[in-house]
Amino acid sequence: MSKHIAFENRDRFIELGLTIASLRKMRGLSQEALAEKAHISRSHLSAIEAPNVYRAFSVEVLFNIADVLDVRPGDLLNTVYPDSRT
Repeated sequence: MSKHIAFENRDRFIELGLTIASLRKMRGLSQEALAEKAHISRSHLSAIEAPNVYRAFSVEVLFNIADVLDVRPGDLLNTVYPDSRT
């Protein structure tokens, strides 16, 4: 997997991280607890959730996080962007 994130996807990764952080807090989970259950490091989750950082991650990690948060993976991606063309 390429470590380079296309500039046009930067905001998508940031929004996804904010969505994950919000759901995690609503579920009463710490970063440590979510990371452990999703089989990733706490520092990786912290980078995913950080609003000033955009961290690419695998679909497998997305699936694991969705499972722990008890949502469908697509629900994490189903954010409406101001410039979306639906």
